[in-house]
Amino acid sequence: MEFIAQWGTLGSSWGINRTMAQIHALLMIAVEPLHTNEVMDELKVSRGNANANLRDLVGWGLVRRVTYPGDRKEYFEAEKDVWTIFCTVARERKRREIDPVLKLLQDSSSQSLNKNDAAQKLFAEQLSDLADFVGTADQVLGKVARSEKSKVMPFLLKKFI
Repeated sequence: MEFIAQWGTLGSSWGINRTMAQIHALLMIAVEPLHTNEVMDELKVSRGNANANLRDLVGWGLVRRVTYPGDRKEYFEAEKDVWTIFCTVARERKRREIDPVLKLLQDSSSQSLNKNDAAQKLFAEQLSDLADFVGTADQVLGKVARSEKSKVMPFLLKKFI
């Protein structure tokens, strides 16, 4: 299906691999939860690949495990609410990308620099500007990731439209 293929391509811009995004897409459009064999058959992926990516999707909070009494198979269903998906991706990207950059900038700025050296002074200024920018991005992503749709969307519409 074209949607699954394109979602897989878009996944790389979220920081996840193609197969993980395709599994997410498959589960988003599935009416009922799917078990690993169904995911494998539909996407033509190995058991190891399916299991690893399903585990990662559960870890991200984009997919939930579902069990049925008397059935030993583990089933999976995707979060269907678009705003919740967006907030989850924002939270994970913040944790995986923004937080390490902030730590790097803090560690780098704590190093002793010779303020009389023009190159080191410029470096310190650039670090400070970058830290301010990344800090602002961190605050925005943090607020979005913790927000409810009803609170954030009217605010964003007023500010940007």
